[in-house]
Amino acid sequence: MKRSTDRILTTHAGRLEGPPDLMQMSRDVMAGRAIDVQQLQPRLRNGIAEVIRKQAEAGIDVISDGELTKFGFGSLTYYGRRLGGLGKMPLRPGEAPYMALETNERREFAEFYKELQFLPAPSERAICNGPISYIGQEEIRQDVELFKSSLAQTNAKVEETFMCVLAPGWLEHFFYNEYYRTDEEYLFALADAIKHEYKAIVDAGLILQIDDPALPDTYDMIVPLPSIEEYRKFAAVRVEALNNALQGIPEDRVRYHICWGSWHGPHTHDLPLKHVIDLMLKVKAGAYSVEAANPRHEHEWKLWKEVKLPRGKILIPGVVSHASNVVEHPELVADRIVLYAGLVGRENVIAGTDCGMGMRVHPQIAWAKLKALSEGAALAAKELWSR
Repeated sequence: MKRSTDRILTTHAGRLEGPPDLMQMSRDVMAGRAIDVQQLQPRLRNGIAEVIRKQAEAGIDVISDGELTKFGFGSLTYYGRRLGGLGKMPLRPGEAPYMALETNERREFAEFYKELQFLPAPSERAICNGPISYIGQEEIRQDVELFKSSLAQTNAKVEETFMCVLAPGWLEHFFYNEYYRTDEEYLFALADAIKHEYKAIVDAGLILQIDDPALPDTYDMIVPLPSIEEYRKFAAVRVEALNNALQGIPEDRVRYHICWGSWHGPHTHDLPLKHVIDLMLKVKAGAYSVEAANPRHEHEWKLWKEVKLPRGKILIPGVVSHASNVVEHPELVADRIVLYAGLVGRENVIAGTDCGMGMRVHPQIAWAKLKALSEGAALAAKELWSR
C-alpha cells in the first residue's frame, strides 16, 4: 500500500454515482423490478470506465470501481449469488426487514424517517436458512475483470486501486439467523465464507477495503440498549471474526473503513468513536478509514492526541463529507489534513471522504467534492513539505 511519502495522497470511501441509465438499473434491482440482463455487462464496463476517468480527472490517487457492480448491495439479490444458505421469509407482525430499521434514533425521529423512506416497504426479510458457504467465485472474478479491463481501457494515471467488501459483522445485519444455534456461530460461518472474496481481490493485485459500519453503528440497533462494556464485548467478537477472515492476507493490502451509516439523518444516537477506537486498531489492516468531516464526528480528531496510531499504519480521515450538499473549500480541506498530519505524521495520512458519495449527493456535487479534496491535499502538501 502506497504512503504519502512526498505529498498527500487522496482516496475516497468507494461508492460513486455511475451513468444515469446504469444507476436506474441499480434502483430497479433494489425495488425488485426486472432489468435487461443482456444490456448489463456492456453498460457496466462503460460505466466503470467513466467513473475511473472522472476519479483521475478529479485528482484522486487511490480509486475504486465506484461499486457499480453492487446492485442491491447488502440484499438477497446481491448476496444470494455469492453465499449459499440464504433465503427469505414473510415478515411477521412487528418485525423489520433488516436491523438498520430497528434503531432508537428511528423511534425518536419517526416522522422524519417516515418522510425519508423512498423505497417500497418490504414484505419479507432475508434470512440464513442453511449452512453458509461461498458460491460467488464467478461473480467476484467478473467484478475484478471488469474493473481491471475498464482501467486498461481508460489509460488513467492513478497510484492504486481498491475494491470493497462487507465485514462479517455488517453482513449479519441483512440476513437474520434462522439456522445456527447461536448468533456467534453464524457470525464465524459468515467470516469463513466471505474470506474467499477477500482473498480473490488481494490475489488480483487490488487493495481490499473492508466496509464495517457495524463496529460503531450496531450499538443503537440492540434492544434493550446495552451498556458500553456489554457492547464492547459484542463488538470485540465481531473484530475477532473479521481477523479470522483476514488470516493469510498481508495487512498492507487491507484498509478498514468504519462509519455510522451514510444516510442523511440526525445521527444523535451515534456511539462516540472513543468507545471503539481501540477495537478498530485491532483489525489486521494497514490503513483505517474514519468519518472526520461531518458535524457529528469532526470533533473526534482530539482522540488522536492520546491514541497512538500503530507503527507502520495509515490513517484515512474523512476530510470531505457525503452528509452535506455544500462543497468544502480546498483551504478547509487542507486545514483538516494538516491537523491530522500533526497528530499522526504526514506520511501516515491519506486524505479521504467520510463515506461513499454515490446515491447520497448529486453526482455533480460528488465530483466537485472530490476535486476539492485533491486541491486541498495539494495545498496541505505545500505546507507540510515546506517545513
